[in-house]
Amino acid sequence: MSLKSVIKGWAGEVQGSLAKKLFLDGETYIDVDNVIIPTSNGTTQIDHVIVSRYGVFVIETKNMDGWIFGSEKNPQWTQSIFGKKFRFQNPLHQNYRHTKALSELLGIPHDNFFSIVMFWGECEFKTPMPPNVMAKGYVSYIKGHTEVLLSDQQVQDIAVAIRGGMLDNSWGTRRQHVEALKERFSSTTTCPKCGAALVLRTARVSANAGSQFYGCKNYPACRYTAKVGTRS
Repeated sequence: MSLKSVIKGWAGEVQGSLAKKLFLDGETYIDVDNVIIPTSNGTTQIDHVIVSRYGVFVIETKNMDGWIFGSEKNPQWTQSIFGKKFRFQNPLHQNYRHTKALSELLGIPHDNFFSIVMFWGECEFKTPMPPNVMAKGYVSYIKGHTEVLLSDQQVQDIAVAIRGGMLDNSWGTRRQHVEALKERFSSTTTCPKCGAALVLRTARVSANAGSQFYGCKNYPACRYTAKVGTRS
């Protein structure tokens, strides 16, 4: 991970934190930033978590410029800027793992969690995106959830539990998290999206018929795939 990537990521996290504090009622929405928690196969880092009676909102921020291409099912998305293209992990898949990890840590149903991907910077989506992927208006999206799912006491308990389950935010912990990410995304045995086993499969339809790929054992609940040869 380059210093430039770290700085841009940090800037996006700061923007998200400021937006929450400016536009969300602190008595209704409890926010916890930069959450690093242990998982069954390493650690995971979450940019922002907002706990309310209307559910737990888990926010992944991306500070990127240029054109953004992707879909809900693609394992990787593409950034096009100044005539160059860069691939990056599907942030929806990334955030799915975050919500699953929090669900397991807190022991509450996964359907109480809402995943949000927020892009900061001068970017433009060039493919249709789900409503929870946005470049503006994520506070309005949160406020649009009005069904009460949790009691006031549960909200307080969840916020305390998240803070209690966090690892310290030291450089050593961040380095440990980066190493855990590298190991997880190079594994040919564990799905980086949900933590289940990866299975070597053979495509039976489309132009890829006959070619092999790694697929998640939890398919169709988890649709993560990777080409053979992209993992070691």
